[in-house]
Amino acid sequence: MPPLTTVYKQINSSTITTDVYLPEHPPSQSNNGLYPVLINIHGGAFMLGHSSMVSMPQITDCLARGWIVLCPNHRLCPGIDVRSGAMADIRDLLGWIYDGSLDKFLEKQEQGEHKYKTDTDRVMAFGTSSGGFLALALGYDTPRPPRAILNFYGAVHFTHPFWHAPLPHVKSKLPGDGFAPEFLQRVYTEFPIPTTSGISLEGQSEGQSAPNKPDFSRPRDAFALTQIANGTVLDAIFPSACGDVCEIDPVARIEEGFPPTAIVHGDADRMVPVDVSRKLFEVMKEKGVECELVEVPGEDHTFAMGMEVGSRAWEVSRRGFEFLERVIWA
Repeated sequence: MPPLTTVYKQINSSTITTDVYLPEHPPSQSNNGLYPVLINIHGGAFMLGHSSMVSMPQITDCLARGWIVLCPNHRLCPGIDVRSGAMADIRDLLGWIYDGSLDKFLEKQEQGEHKYKTDTDRVMAFGTSSGGFLALALGYDTPRPPRAILNFYGAVHFTHPFWHAPLPHVKSKLPGDGFAPEFLQRVYTEFPIPTTSGISLEGQSEGQSAPNKPDFSRPRDAFALTQIANGTVLDAIFPSACGDVCEIDPVARIEEGFPPTAIVHGDADRMVPVDVSRKLFEVMKEKGVECELVEVPGEDHTFAMGMEVGSRAWEVSRRGFEFLERVIWA
C-alpha cells in the first residue's frame, strides 16, 4: 500500500513533507486502539536523499508490529547548516506528532470503522547513516524526546580523526580532474533550500542499479561525493562559524536520562567506521543509558538497503527493532 504524504513544516519557502505508512492491523499488545509511531529518517550524508530512500522490508516489518511509520524529508546541507536545517526539521516533526497534528491528519484519512490514533507515549526514532545521527539528535535539546531510539551506522563522534580523512575508495569514483569550483558552489545558491535530491548513499554497493548512482552533471551529487572523498563533510554541514561541533555530537551530548538506544553497525564499514559507534555505546553505558550495540559481521556501510529478508544480516540487525519493541512495552 503506498504511503500517504502530508506537509509537516513550511519555512522560508521550503515545504517539508513526510510519508505516512499505516499498518493494516492494531498492535499485538492491548493498547486501547492506539498506535505506536516510528520516525524513519533516510541517510545521504546530510546532503542527499529523500523520504522514499528507505528500506521497504524494514517498514513492512514495523507495520506488522502495528506501528505507524513516518518517513520525513528535511532540508539538505550545505545551503543551511545541519543544526539550523535537518536537526530543526526533525525536531519539529517530533513536536508535530506530540501536539496532535498527526492525529488531525489521520482523522481526515479515516474510512469506514478503521480509525488511527497515535500513542504519543510510544514514539520512537530510527535512522540510517546521517539519519541515525538525526534520530539520536532527538534525544537532547528537545522538550520531549522519543521513548526509544534506533541508530543504524550513524555519523557520530566527530572528534575522531576519521572525519577529516580522505576516502580513496570514494575518490576513485570521481573524475580524475575533479570538478570546477564554480560548478560545485552552485549548491549554495539553491532556493528554496531543497528537501530532496535524486540519490542517497543508501545501498550504493558494487553492482547497484543505475537509478541510485550519482549523476555528476548535477552540482549536488558532485559536491556531496567530493566532500566525502576529501574528508570535508563536517566543514560542509557544520562550518566552524556555526559553533563547536561537539555542540551537536551525540557522543558529547549524552547525559543521564537519554532515551534507551540501540546501535546497529556493520563491522566492515568503510564510510562510517564501527569505532565511532563503539565510542557512543561506551559513553551511553558510562551515563547509565539503557543501550545495546549490535555489530553485523562483514557488512559495509548502508547494508540495510541491500539486505534480503531472512538473511544473516537481516536477522542480526533485526535485534535493533526488537529492542524498540521491548522498550516501548516495558
